[in-house]
Amino acid sequence: MSKASYWQRGETLDYKNTGATTIEANTVIELTGRVGIAGTDIAPGAEGDLHVCGVFEFDKTSQNEITFGQPVYFDKTGITEASKDGSSNAYTPAGFAAKAAAAGDKKVLVKIG
Repeated sequence: MSKASYWQRGETLDYKNTGATTIEANTVIELTGRVGIAGTDIAPGAEGDLHVCGVFEFDKTSQNEITFGQPVYFDKTGITEASKDGSSNAYTPAGFAAKAAAAGDKKVLVKIG
C-alpha cells in the first residue's frame, strides 16, 4: 500500500523564477494545464508564492457572454470561453467563471485551480 505525508495546504506553492527578469506580483503564470498567480514579486533565481487556487479578477478578452461555472481559458492576454484560437492552438485552462460576465463586460471573476 502506498502512503503520503502531509506537506502543506497547497493554496500557494513555492515557485522558482528561472527567467532573467523579476516576475511582478499578480502576474499570470502559465503552468502545464493550468495557471497560477504570483503572490509577490519574484526576483530572477528566487522562489516566491504562487497562488494556485482562489478567485481572481481577470481581463475578459472574449466578446461573448460567459456563464457562471463555465470553463474558461487564458489566451496570454486575458480570459475567454474558447479553448483554442482560430488556428487550433490550445489555450491554457484557467478554471471556471465564478460569476457570470455579460458580452460587453471587460472583466471576469475566475476560480483558478
